[in-house]
Formats: sequence, structure tokens, C-alpha cells
Amino acid sequence: MYPELKGKTAIITGAGKRAGLGAAMARRLAAEGVNLVLADLGTGAARDEVPAELAALAAELEGQGAAAIAVACDMLAPDQVQALVDAAVARFGQLDILVNNAGVGDIMKPLVELSVQEWDTVLGVNLRGVFLATQAAARHMIARGGGGRIVNIASQAAKSAFPHAAAYTSSKHGLVGLTRVAALELGPHGINVNAICPNHVTTGLGAWQNEHFSKLAGQSVDQYLASMTQRIPLGRPGLQEDTANACAFLCSDQSRYMTGESMNVSGGEEYH
Repeated sequence: MYPELKGKTAIITGAGKRAGLGAAMARRLAAEGVNLVLADLGTGAARDEVPAELAALAAELEGQGAAAIAVACDMLAPDQVQALVDAAVARFGQLDILVNNAGVGDIMKPLVELSVQEWDTVLGVNLRGVFLATQAAARHMIARGGGGRIVNIASQAAKSAFPHAAAYTSSKHGLVGLTRVAALELGPHGINVNAICPNHVTTGLGAWQNEHFSKLAGQSVDQYLASMTQRIPLGRPGLQEDTANACAFLCSDQSRYMTGESMNVSGGEEYH
């Protein structure tokens, strides 16, 4: 669909769950011929071992003819984030696209019960990690010339508040602000920076959220999903592919005059 993407190189963070948004975006960009650098938090005592699911995704894409590598990366560690960008450049010669997808969304509790450590964990990964990756990628893109694309995966929580999600909602609202500032500063270098704001998607994390919020509402998971569906004009929750398709569009030349946007992908549930 987007022939101009063939041969481009993209980093996708938080790609280590096979049913997650990161994996869906990786498969979508691979179909366009994009070289992929897939990252997620490492395993092992030193957190330097590539997670099995991440390695399996890279192998799956390689088996389908794509070029993909897997890299262990702690998004809170500046040296590891820089090493991630360096790995992309070393393997593929340059970095054209950064998809900031890594995030923490399973710390949900009342505001008055949220610990400082939990707050810092969510804000750290969801906001500081995006800052570090954006900074490292932008430095390379500016030095290389030729522009680039940065896509931040925000959330409906970047536009609306949800109970038990003080840290998560704050981090995603902050991500919209970071997206806008980065768009202003990086636009003169030909770098487009946009965010995607999906509504609920039943990934592995989404399934956990279904359980959590259905209990909070005193409903079964099926009842909770049914009530969610009723408030979505297009009649269904989001799918991984919906976000993946939006990501491919924002990476393509079809969106070359878009920057600083926070695009809802919500079936009409979120419209501001």
C-alpha cells in the first residue's frame, strides 16, 4: 500500500508480546518491506537477554522474508536506549522510523492507594522512556538528514480520564504534550511526530484490564465488554490491526503534512 516504506528502518519498542500492539505494528510494517528493530525489556539477572517472545517474533518475520532483529532494552536506561538506536544504524545503515510503544498499563488502583514507586514506574516507562528514545532517534535523524517519522502510541486515556488510572492517564496526557513539543522542534528537520490514541484493545494487557475494570463495575467480563461496545458508534472494541494500520499510515508519505497530531483510533468513542 505504501511503496515508499520499502527499505526504511523502524524501531518498535514494547514489541515483546505476540498479541500486543507492538507485534501487530511490526507485522504491518514488515508487510510494507520495512526493516525492523524490535525491542522490549530484557530478561535474566542483568536484564540483557532478549525475551523469548520477542526473539520468536523476529524469527517469524524473518521467515516471511522480512529483515528483523530483536534487542533487549530497558527504556529507563539512557545508555540502553542509545544502544538500541546504534544497533539499528549498525545493522541497517540508518534509522527512519521510531514507534514508541513500550508502556506500563497494569498498575491500576485508587489514587489514595497509589504508591510513589508505582507512580514513578508508570511515568518513567510511559513518558521518560519515550523522551529518551525520541531524543536518541532525533539526534541520528538530524545528523543524517532526510527527515523521519516518530509515532507515539498514546491511548484514549490521553484524552479522557479513567478511575484507578491516575498515573497511566497522567502519563498519556503528558505524551500528547511531548508529541506536540517534539513536532514543533523537529519539524524544521523534516521529522514528523504524531501520536495514536486507541480505545480499548484486548491484548494480553487488555485482558487484564477487562478483569480489573469488570470487577470494579461489579460485572462479568462479558457484561463489561457489552457495555463498552454499546458506547462505541462503530459497534466493537478496537483491534490490534486498527492501530497497526494507523501506524503504517503515519509512517508513510500519505501523512507527510501531518505533525503534532494525536489521532483517535476508537470507532468514534473518543472524538476530541
